[in-house]
Amino acid sequence: MVKRLLWLGVGVAVGVIVVRKLARGADALSPAGIGARLKNTAVTAGDGMRSFMADVAEGMHEKEDELHEAIAAGEPIDGLLVDDEPEDEQ
Repeated sequence: MVKRLLWLGVGVAVGVIVVRKLARGADALSPAGIGARLKNTAVTAGDGMRSFMADVAEGMHEKEDELHEAIAAGEPIDGLLVDDEPEDEQ
């Protein structure tokens, strides 16, 4: 009798877990779930774009500072106008 109750409990527990997993899967495929995923993707992409633009602006300001210092010192700026990094070939 105890053995049957143990297996009944295991079956109920497995059933509950399976039903919860299926419900989560159905929620993920609902329009609201898809919308939430798209929103998260857009927010992440926006954060990445803001970070990229901040890095570009920082590099631009550093290069401008180098140019201003060279001009103030009366040094030629030809070497500063060339890219320091080689372009990647595809």
